Amino acid sequence: MLKGRTAIVTGGSRGIGAAIAKKLASMGANVAVIYAGNEAAANAVCDFCQGEYGVAAKAYRCDVADFDAVKQTVKQIRADFGGYHILINNAGITRDNLMIMMKEADYDTVLDTNLKGAFNMIRHACGLFIKQNEGCIVNIASVVGLSGNAGQCNYSASKAGLIGLTKSVAKELAPKSIRCNAVAPGFIKTDMTGDQAENPSLALVPLGRMGSAEDVADAVAYLVTARYVTGEVLRVDGGLAM
Repeated sequence: MLKGRTAIVTGGSRGIGAAIAKKLASMGANVAVIYAGNEAAANAVCDFCQGEYGVAAKAYRCDVADFDAVKQTVKQIRADFGGYHILINNAGITRDNLMIMMKEADYDTVLDTNLKGAFNMIRHACGLFIKQNEGCIVNIASVVGLSGNAGQCNYSASKAGLIGLTKSVAKELAPKSIRCNAVAPGFIKTDMTGDQAENPSLALVPLGRMGSAEDVADAVAYLVTARYVTGEVLRVDGGLAM
């Protein structure tokens, strides 16, 4: 389905990003995995994609919050793969605290990675998308970007901003046949969130359980192939935010 296509996945060394990279590889896409620090984990994802699905895969270390570093990384990916067609902005961090106790650095760091990082990737990737009159961008947002969450004003702001970025980019780039959508996960079990089986907020989830990284990857796979969908925010939250 995606044979001959190349996907860039940020934050691709673990959790949701790794699941997305593997899902797209299973659909035939080559994958460029961008990671922040864990080279071994990123290489393991690439090895899996190559061994299991026979696609090309390579890991790239890059701080997505660094405008110039992203420019060079995207340029290298283009050289290595001969181009790219899909961009998944998944890289994200948390620095949770109540607003009244939050340090300025913790607010700035989360916004720089989660929101500015996505802008940097789109900004440097869209030149080729425009040239080839084709491209697909999927941003991994969050339900807290829709509803807010106590103790996460920085994270919620970054994800709400990412949703606004998604819709603006979708409108700007639609004339060039470039689509931009977002996925908004709810309670997803990953290394970053841990097992929140005892979290009382799970009682608010109609399906009554946490989701998996693969649930999010399935939604991304849909948006990558849904050629008449753009500017959409697809919730993967078990009904939490309906």
